Amino acid sequence: MRYVPHEYQEYAKEFIIRERVSALFLDCGLGKTVITLTAVWELLFDYFDIRKVLVVAPLRVARDTWGGELEKWEHLSGIGLSKVLGPEKERLAALGREAQVYVINRENVEWLVENYKWDFDMVVIDELSSFKSHRAKRFKALKRVRPKVRRIVGLTGTPAPNGLIDLWAEIGLLDMGQRLGRFIGGYRERFFLPDKRSGQMVFSYKPRDGAEEAIYGLISDICISMRACDYLDMPECVYNRVEVAMSGKEMELYGKLEKDMLLPFADGDIDAVNAAGLSNKLLQMANGAVYDENGRVRRIHDRKLEALEDLIEAANGKPVLVAYWYRHDLERIRERVGAVELDTAEDMRRWNAGEMPVAVIHPASAGHGLNLQAGGSTLVWFGLTWSLELYQQMNARLWRQGQKDMVVVHHLIAKGTLDERVMAALEKKDCGQAALVEAVRARIGGGKDGDRETV
Repeated sequence: MRYVPHEYQEYAKEFIIRERVSALFLDCGLGKTVITLTAVWELLFDYFDIRKVLVVAPLRVARDTWGGELEKWEHLSGIGLSKVLGPEKERLAALGREAQVYVINRENVEWLVENYKWDFDMVVIDELSSFKSHRAKRFKALKRVRPKVRRIVGLTGTPAPNGLIDLWAEIGLLDMGQRLGRFIGGYRERFFLPDKRSGQMVFSYKPRDGAEEAIYGLISDICISMRACDYLDMPECVYNRVEVAMSGKEMELYGKLEKDMLLPFADGDIDAVNAAGLSNKLLQMANGAVYDENGRVRRIHDRKLEALEDLIEAANGKPVLVAYWYRHDLERIRERVGAVELDTAEDMRRWNAGEMPVAVIHPASAGHGLNLQAGGSTLVWFGLTWSLELYQQMNARLWRQGQKDMVVVHHLIAKGTLDERVMAALEKKDCGQAALVEAVRARIGGGKDGDRETV
């Protein structure tokens, strides 16, 4: 296929070429992968500036997306790609193949650093937000070899899914601490105040007055941010709440678990040992089933299954994609509506070919890089997640460039349950995320407002 870039894509490509350290905060659907590969092609064959590139990505994206993009676009011919995936023997063989781009899943970054003589002069981190924890082994491993890398690119649509505190590790991995400081303690002390705490234990931090503007100012020279709605003629996306009501008896069970953190049963209690465990159990109960202390599934109600049936019927033959969270949800959805789980590359192909009327997928499996927009435009959240990042990225699998129909995102909400609070929390966190993206947004000729601004 012939590639005719949008103006914003040309701008982003040139930014990667110009800056040895760059972060692209681009909404899903703006083409992060093809932009980056186009820049890599020019750096390899026009500028002779690099010779060997490592791409670190989520497993499914490493397996399906990067190779798929290379095959899709004519102008990328000449780039050889090797997938460093699977068992160790296969990974070693892939590293030994002649190629310009090597793609590895992020879980194997530590193995790569420990077992391979580093010779990559460029690194692309596809989903930079997955390196937001400075304690993670993948972060520490990549940080060790970062001084050996001449060029580095970070790609994400959600740079700070849980707040500005996440930016320290992500930006620090790119610039080795030049902008936000070399130590997390100094970053916290400079820009944040303790928020939720218990005695001397601090659980969360809130930005000091003026911290957001100061942080954005420090990182703006290496970051560009673009929102899909500014640069693409995106189809309309409608968010819909479908409320379901549990019976008085079911709500009584829910209330007892909420109050006592325990529901006694003769052959296995439902219990929660702490607040996080209670949240988990209450969300399960809102969905209709709960794991007991022995790992058995206790079915409580079918309210959401009934509502899901109604939505599928109302779709009148149009494909429906269902996002689930718990394994027992998957089993009950399959049993009730005959949904097929999207798991393998062949599953994704069949969905996009319109061969699946109802499919079900876990948000963590579809969070980044998967193109599902060709298969349908209706998404149903059977159960919600506290993760803003997974929520946004899951929605963006359908609402993205190439989608021809209006996208409808349904949320099944059990009235009077934790579902309502999770939905409110997602919306509240989205405000902070939008503010970050807005602050470092690059406005160029492709933007609908017509402004021209470089950050």
